[in-house]
Amino acid sequence: MIGYATLGTNDIDRALSFYDGLFEAIGGKRLMQMPDERKLTFYSVARGQPMLAVGLPYDGGTATAGNGTMVALAADTREQVDVVYAKAIELGAGDEGAPGTRGPEEMGFYGAYFRDSDGNKFCAYKMG
Repeated sequence: MIGYATLGTNDIDRALSFYDGLFEAIGGKRLMQMPDERKLTFYSVARGQPMLAVGLPYDGGTATAGNGTMVALAADTREQVDVVYAKAIELGAGDEGAPGTRGPEEMGFYGAYFRDSDGNKFCAYKMG
């Protein structure tokens, strides 16, 4: 149902380096980059799949992270959650919660939380 989400950054080169490394850990890559000064760049595992876009704000203002806003990255396995989280921390992300089970065990939610250098919050997770 979700086509793509967009996150703003104040340092496009730093952000692209972070996301190149992060999404490589789960088979993602740059799909396209707009040829303007914003350098809006779309990442996904394949065309036709949900994407994450990163770029300088359209209005030229300062990018800020939303309070209560989070992007969740679906993983194929719990081990992949661990890999994504470790890669994010290695790339300079802030720890918001190490990998582990959240909620009742029968729910089967396994997740890890981190923030990129612009303060955007992420969860890598596996259900079941």
